[in-house]
Order: sequence, then C-alpha cells, then structure tokens
Amino acid sequence: MRFVLRSALLLALAILPFTQVQAGDVLDRIAKTNTIRVGMTGSQPPFNVTNRDGELIGMEVDLANLLASAMGVELDIVEMPFDKLLPALEQGKVDLVMSQVTATLERNRRVAFVGPYYISGKSLLTKSSTLATIQSAAEINQPSMRIATLKGSTGENFVARRIPQATLVPTSDYNAAVELLLDGEVDVFLADAPIIKLTAMRYPNAELAVLNKPLTMEPIGIAVSPDDPLLLNLVQNYLEALEVSGGLKTLLNKWFENAGWLTQLP
Repeated sequence: MRFVLRSALLLALAILPFTQVQAGDVLDRIAKTNTIRVGMTGSQPPFNVTNRDGELIGMEVDLANLLASAMGVELDIVEMPFDKLLPALEQGKVDLVMSQVTATLERNRRVAFVGPYYISGKSLLTKSSTLATIQSAAEINQPSMRIATLKGSTGENFVARRIPQATLVPTSDYNAAVELLLDGEVDVFLADAPIIKLTAMRYPNAELAVLNKPLTMEPIGIAVSPDDPLLLNLVQNYLEALEVSGGLKTLLNKWFENAGWLTQLP
C-alpha cells in the first residue's frame, strides 16, 4: 500500500507547478543531512500514537513517511509535549510539525501552515447524557463544570475564551485527561472530534457519551517555518500531489473510518 501511495504521489507531483523561490537554512540542512525532522507528541490517536510495541503509528506518521520518501530523505520523528512543538519549530529543533495542529490566527502569526489535510472541530466526552446534548459552550459556562483538555492546545484556548467560568484542568496528554474523566475528577474531556470519537470506542464499557455535534470547525495542517519559502513551497506541492493522487483520502479512510488499528494500542 505504501508503494502504491508513494508512486501515485510522485506521478501527481510531476504535473503540479513549482514556484521559483529562494532556499533557506532549513531546506539546506535537510539536503546536507539527508534527514527531515518532524515533531509530534506520539499521544494523539488517530493522528499519532505509540502502540503496544513502542512504535509510532497514525495518520500523521504515515503522512510524514510518505513525505520523507517522496523527498528521498530519512525521517526523524521527534516526540515532545504538544505545547513544546511550535517553540521547537521556531528554534530550529524540528523542520516540520505534524501533530493535529489547528491553523489559528495566533499560530499563523508565528509559523506558516500547509494544508489543511483534515477539518476537525471541538467536541466533548462525558459520562453525562445530558451534557452530550448541549448546543453551545455557554450551556456549560459555570464554575462547577470541570473541563480537562490538552495543555497548549486550541482546546485550552477555547475553554479560556468561550467557557471562562468553568474550571480548566490542563493535562500533559490525552491519556491523562481520559483518566481524569474515568475517575470522576472532571466532568468533561474537551478535544478535537476524532480524538473524542475514538476515545469513546476504546472504552465501550465506561458508559461515555459524545457530544452530538462539534462546537467548532477547525483546519489541521503541517506547521512550517516561515523563514524558508522554498521548503514551504515543496511541502505544499507534495501535499497537493497526495490529494490529487487520492493518497490522502486513502490515509483518512485507513485511520478515521476503520477502527481495526485500535487493537494495536496498549
């Protein structure tokens, strides 16, 4: 399957136009070291997650491998907490970030984004069937409401802006937020819709309820340094080629429509 996707990607890439721009330090370093460094958390299924064998799997892992293969370089995935990813990109510690990063106005003032490769939205996971039927964030904007969400994420910003009266409980990763919910330490786990849906699937006997309709619509893309326009252009063309070839749809179906990979999780 990977060979078919890569072949389709390279074929489609050949028909896409390239813009003549100046190379920067990042692309020069990738060429010299024959390695591209991609930052991700390793704890955001189905985008990226560590399986029971200690291997990284997920839609973004496959996407990063396809990109590196098409570029003819080695892939080095650098794992770190979510709130460290964009600073690492700005400091040159990674070349790209693929970790379910939503392209927001605030983030786009710091880094460039290629994509989106997925459209998501904020959703809720709860033990309360009543909370699962809310229509707006205002309905849970009260001090007694305890909401767990990923530290440094758009979920944390969403709670701060739209649900300021609630008690915010930031966590280092999604697993910690889920444990708080299962233990009754929080009332709601707030994250992007795919994370919420798959978490409910992982705990079928926990009587968890998922919000009926996401509260927002958010584009998820590849974060790239704005100081290297040629790298930005190259990644954009590769992603467009993957979409033209149908490879992106294949990846999305594999990770978002087929739950078989859940058996690989710890």
